[in-house]
This record gives sequence, C-alpha cells and structure tokens, in this order.
Amino acid sequence: MLSTILRIFAAILIGFVCGVIGMIVGAIIGGNYAEQFVFNGVQGYEATGQVGFILAALIGLISSWQLLFKRKTSSSLGK
Repeated sequence: MLSTILRIFAAILIGFVCGVIGMIVGAIIGGNYAEQFVFNGVQGYEATGQVGFILAALIGLISSWQLLFKRKTSSSLGK
C-alpha cells in the first residue's frame, strides 16, 4: 500500500517537474520566435509557456505512470 502511494506521488512530482521545464522552454521559444502567438488571453512568451507546461506535464505524467506502474509479463513472473 505504501509503495503504491509513493509511486503515485513520484508520478505527480515527475509530471510537475516536466511541466516546469516545459514552461521554461516554451517561454524561451515564445519570447524569441512566437511573439504573435495567442493562447488563453495572453500573447507571446506567456502563452507559449502555458502551452509548454500543459504539454510537458501530460507527457511527464503519462511516461512516468507507464514507467512506475508497468505490468509484469508472464515470462518475468516465472523467473
């Protein structure tokens, strides 16, 4: 039970860290290259930062969930 809770916490933490990294990368890209990009009522680096956070957090959550909660195959159970 405790290991499951720790795995869930680790997946959320990895998703948040990936989201922050994505926000920084998105803000850098938006400040330099996508100055006219508009999302959620903001423009430029603020908008691309939000998009970067959302996309990177989703990617981080999904990949960490698959990594931490992958099912054991029947071949690995027999060994």
